[in-house]
Amino acid sequence: MSTTLVKAISTRTTAEMSAKAIKMLLTSLLMLAAAMMSVQPVAAKGAPDSFADLVEKLSPAVVNISTVQLIRNTGRRGDRRLPEGVPFGDLWDQFRDRGGEEEEPREARSLGSGFIVDASGIVITNNHVIEDADEITVTTADGDDYPAEVLGRDALSDMAVLKIQHENGDDFPFVKWGDSDAERIGDWVLAIGNPFGQAGTVTAGIISARNRTLNGGNDVEFIQTDASINRGNSGGPLFNMKGEVIGVNTAIFSPTGGNVGIGFAIPSNDASRVMAELQNHGKVRRGWLGVGIQPMTEEFAESLGIEQEEGAIVTRVEPNSPADTAGVREGDIIVTWDGKPVEDSNRLSLLVKRTEIGKPVKVVVIRAGERVTLDVTTGELPASMVPGGEDEDEEGDDRRSERSGRELVEGMELAPLNDTLRRRYNIADDVEGVAVLQVARRAPAARAGIRPGTVILRVNQQEVSSAGEIVEMIEEARSEGRERVLFLVNYRGNTAHVSLRLLQERSEDE
Repeated sequence: MSTTLVKAISTRTTAEMSAKAIKMLLTSLLMLAAAMMSVQPVAAKGAPDSFADLVEKLSPAVVNISTVQLIRNTGRRGDRRLPEGVPFGDLWDQFRDRGGEEEEPREARSLGSGFIVDASGIVITNNHVIEDADEITVTTADGDDYPAEVLGRDALSDMAVLKIQHENGDDFPFVKWGDSDAERIGDWVLAIGNPFGQAGTVTAGIISARNRTLNGGNDVEFIQTDASINRGNSGGPLFNMKGEVIGVNTAIFSPTGGNVGIGFAIPSNDASRVMAELQNHGKVRRGWLGVGIQPMTEEFAESLGIEQEEGAIVTRVEPNSPADTAGVREGDIIVTWDGKPVEDSNRLSLLVKRTEIGKPVKVVVIRAGERVTLDVTTGELPASMVPGGEDEDEEGDDRRSERSGRELVEGMELAPLNDTLRRRYNIADDVEGVAVLQVARRAPAARAGIRPGTVILRVNQQEVSSAGEIVEMIEEARSEGRERVLFLVNYRGNTAHVSLRLLQERSEDE
């Protein structure tokens, strides 16, 4: 009996000890795992031990591009006639005519970079590298020279597509496009090019930033990199660590003309799209909506009494345009294009231009404070429509006006439009609204850019036809506690929104 009891106790004790040991072991493992998770950061991708293997693989497809431009003289050497009656004038003419043969054209030479993207000899470079060139020569990594044919070029994107060919029809080494949208800030990149004529120069760095804009007329959002880029690198490739082209090196930011660690490349997704357009159509077709736009601002939002501070506000809708057909209206605030957010007018312009011609897209606008979804079919941007603003104009000298219907409003003298005012300020017949005749020099309207000859089309998105209507709308906004109102104005054919700060009313005690 005692033996059985001891055996039972022994078995129980062993079981309890085993369970306790297992429990302690599990607790220790969990504590160790937690400690490892708390003190060890996520391992970052380090720089490769060497870029040599990648460079050896990619360099044969990178080329140097040299151009020759012939600068022709328009006259003869010394082709300046002396006035009649000058002593020895005939003798001067004899000497002038004796050496008066036409000068030989001078040659202007430039260097750049490029890369081959197809075995048949399709070469990519920048438009500014080959623009105005009379001769283009492509030199491959093995030193062979090839005359190049321009298949197409596009100034707005600064892209050009060239064609070279082996005499015996052999294939060229080439590189492939990568997905620039997949690259992240901080990723390693490699640049190969021809800076200062030094062929085959390799530099490395990281992606410093994305979506950089340069020179308002360009329709590209650049990749910024600190990989050394200098004069002559233009048109060369920017590679990721897979050996794919993710950018076309295009510009530098530098006060001295040399590298300061800020270079810019056209993203490969934009570059490949432009290449396909030039090859297939001989030009770059861009999407078109058919509106005039301005960026939404805090002042505009305050004027409208809404909290929306992002988007593009529509100032004009072109007749028979895709926007007109879809029902877009003046004053609409476009906040989404094809599922992508619209931060400002520049972003909307880029999104529209990149959209496939004829593609139906969903566009979300804010209209009278409500979100409205419209169906828009993207059109093709007419070739005649070149980006750029209009020149600013001088104030009109004629400050006399008719007395009928005239009002003094917020430092402005206003009057309804008539034939006399249309002739005086060159206002088109299809422009309807209220004319500005004078503006007090220190009035908020003057600081907002309103000047004589401006036509007020809408106030807070409502059409106006008399100065009295404008007075009523301003007083209504003031009674609601608003400090601004939103004008839609037209000045010499250009339409824009203007946020006008209201004058502060003086109290009776003052």
